[in-house]
Amino acid sequence: MVTISLCMIVKNEERILARCLDSLKGLMDEIIIVDTGSTDETKRIAAAYTDQIYDFVWTGDFSEARNFAFSKAKMEYIYSADADEALDAENRAAFRRMKEVLLSEIEIVQMYYVNQLSNGTIYNYDKELRPKLFRRNRTFRWQGAIHEQIGITPVIYDSEICIQHLPEENHKDRDLAAFARIVEAGEPLDKRLHNIYAKELFISGEEKDFLAARAFFQDSCKDGSRGEEELMEAACVAAKAARIAGDAADFFKYAMKAVVSEGCAEICCELGAFYMERKDYDEAVVWLYNAAYETESILDIHSGGDLPLRGLAKCYQELGNEEQAAVYARLAAEWKPAQDV
Repeated sequence: MVTISLCMIVKNEERILARCLDSLKGLMDEIIIVDTGSTDETKRIAAAYTDQIYDFVWTGDFSEARNFAFSKAKMEYIYSADADEALDAENRAAFRRMKEVLLSEIEIVQMYYVNQLSNGTIYNYDKELRPKLFRRNRTFRWQGAIHEQIGITPVIYDSEICIQHLPEENHKDRDLAAFARIVEAGEPLDKRLHNIYAKELFISGEEKDFLAARAFFQDSCKDGSRGEEELMEAACVAAKAARIAGDAADFFKYAMKAVVSEGCAEICCELGAFYMERKDYDEAVVWLYNAAYETESILDIHSGGDLPLRGLAKCYQELGNEEQAAVYARLAAEWKPAQDV
């Protein structure tokens, strides 16, 4: 049976930390808690489960804190958890069975995060595989009978274990403020973070968040090092920010960048919203229909579902077509996002 270190970073988690740790009881061989500045009873609660509690001065960098926690681990594998997670009885049993039979060559075990759509963060699926268990010391091996090379692709196992994600609040204000600080400091965002920033804006952002991000995504549209997906994301954010700002010329400048590059549901929704604001409901219907039925969403799954359907219902109501309005209102109410990925 493999041994596992639980590594967590926490701050002011007194309401939920015990729930998380109780759900992992008996599965972990050591528990490492890194506190980043709690002012409540978090550390006292943690002390009932482990004596490995470390203080870490918060730098604004989650990776630094997690790397510090990982550096304290001594077991074969590291399980990374947040305080707002929990395993139910069925999945605790599945975790125990996996621990008993896990092959040593497996370097990463992925598990399902479930209950993802409840708090409107960056998730477009209610059930999503995420890497959760990591081999602490990786073994490098030569591969290939000729032109040999070191194998660097990790051996990943996709388990059926489901982790309940039970956040008490939406962290979008914290996350978007962090992105704004990074951008203001002139630090680059790689492809993954560029995507997450754009997603979080479309899923949870308020008008002020789009306006704060406007210049960054305008610059992204001119960045020759960005790939096609990133340029589409940037155009969507820049167009919506321009619409919010009432800058019609800038809105069409960026909207058309997205339209000529195959288009997406987000930009069709934005064009629909633009014409609805001008009470041109016939034109809005064209774009909202395209959002719902002719294009795919790239940032917010609702942009290709209930969002344009609700817009179509409103447009037809304004046009005096109550029958069509009722049809689209019903379709919007019945729409459900995909459950997993």
